Amino acid sequence: MSFFKNTNIDFMGKRKYALAFSLTLVILSLVSLVTRGLNFGLDFTGGTVVVTEFSQPVELDKVRQALDSQSFHEASVQYFGSTTDIQIRLPSSGDKDEARISNKVLQAFTPLDKQVKIAKVDFIGPQVGKELVEQGSLAVIYTILAILIYVSVRFEWRFAVGAVVALVHDITITMGVFSWLYMDFDLTILAALLAVIGYSLNDTIVVFDRVRENFRRLRKKTPEEVFNISINQTLSRTIITSLTTLIVLFALYLFGGPMIKGFAFALIVGIFIGTYSSIFVASTTALALGVKREDLIPVQKEGANLDTTP
Repeated sequence: MSFFKNTNIDFMGKRKYALAFSLTLVILSLVSLVTRGLNFGLDFTGGTVVVTEFSQPVELDKVRQALDSQSFHEASVQYFGSTTDIQIRLPSSGDKDEARISNKVLQAFTPLDKQVKIAKVDFIGPQVGKELVEQGSLAVIYTILAILIYVSVRFEWRFAVGAVVALVHDITITMGVFSWLYMDFDLTILAALLAVIGYSLNDTIVVFDRVRENFRRLRKKTPEEVFNISINQTLSRTIITSLTTLIVLFALYLFGGPMIKGFAFALIVGIFIGTYSSIFVASTTALALGVKREDLIPVQKEGANLDTTP
């Protein structure tokens, strides 16, 4: 990666274009979240999860057609570890009779396979789903507040605001992508959002750490030049870390099965956006708030030590 050792890209010179790009994505995400909303999974909305075992591989299209025959028109169907095990998610209908639901599912599948079995039936109440939405939202808010305090103590409040703006930017766009595509949004996606927060913050802290060091070394440089130099110096680390992480996530997305696909997709989107925001959004916000060398290294007044001299 010797190419990155001598890079001199004017990132801060392009911050106005980056700002316009970010604002566009955030506005589109907010519009989609308000108009379309999120496609909450059964973890949040409540319903029934049925796992069936077939004696031989079965196609999902045939499973959906069989469920339609029993009026399960909005059922979500996916493989559950193998092509003989099927997980069916049924929206909440008020029917909590496990035997009745099992019998209707068996009636639907018997023409496909007379040896089909019901492995598991789980009910998720709507009240539980509502509580999960509230708790999940609070978890994200508390995380951001804790980060604001941490970065303020470690660096300076302008850096803290920059880091939090970048995190809100990342979460909003990632959720916006799920709203645009209307993909299932369940607890695994919420966990992915929290992971994105951690990843993006780590990237931002690395850049800010180098900025603080360079403010001490490069005394004649302007804040914009210091940020540019710092981002270029950490660019190789940022790209290598992102690429190696993305390789793993693409492997999970392609070969990990349907249970992990949404989680991997959310992290892929989040890492792309998080890497971008740590370079442009966080640093641009700190610069816009007027951060300078004196904020990190207070100038000691001449003769200040004389006050303590006996």
